[in-house]
Amino acid sequence: MFKSMKNDLLNYRSPLLAGLFAALALAIALPAQAQETLRIGYQKSSTLITLLKTQGTLEKALAPQHVNVTWHEFPSGLPLLEALNVGNVDISADVADTVPIFAQAAQARLTYFAQEAASPSAQAIIVHKDSAVQQLADLKGKKVAVTKAAGSHYLLIAALQKGGLTFSDIQPAYLSPADGRAAFENNKVDAWV
Repeated sequence: MFKSMKNDLLNYRSPLLAGLFAALALAIALPAQAQETLRIGYQKSSTLITLLKTQGTLEKALAPQHVNVTWHEFPSGLPLLEALNVGNVDISADVADTVPIFAQAAQARLTYFAQEAASPSAQAIIVHKDSAVQQLADLKGKKVAVTKAAGSHYLLIAALQKGGLTFSDIQPAYLSPADGRAAFENNKVDAWV
């Protein structure tokens, strides 16, 4: 079984997946009376995790050990880590770097076992094509959709500071990524992060 897992790791070459498999190895090593279902929380936006789920790689690898894998999709990282903190999932796969900081500030007990390289071009502040917002300072007084406690939340705070603004200078609209997109596409917000 571990040879098969090793081959899968070499194919993916992802520190995140390596960490996920390390956690699974720990789950396999538990006594027979321990939990037989491994509950994995993930976000739809995680391409690697979705691929792993779709291909059934973990299910196949853990079946001989009588470990069932269940997948639980979350709209963003904060609810995912909240579920981990209260024991509704066993492993949280792929959350942005800022989310655990907010969770730990709220006294969540987390253990990190892997990380991925940063992808700074994965997020941006976008405005409508015909928007009067042309620079960061133009966001003053504008309604901005952002996912609370996500990497996009941190990006917005840092960008506002760079533009000489504070968070209180805008009207934040805390929305999930899907709801933020819908609000932006329907012109309910001036910008979306």
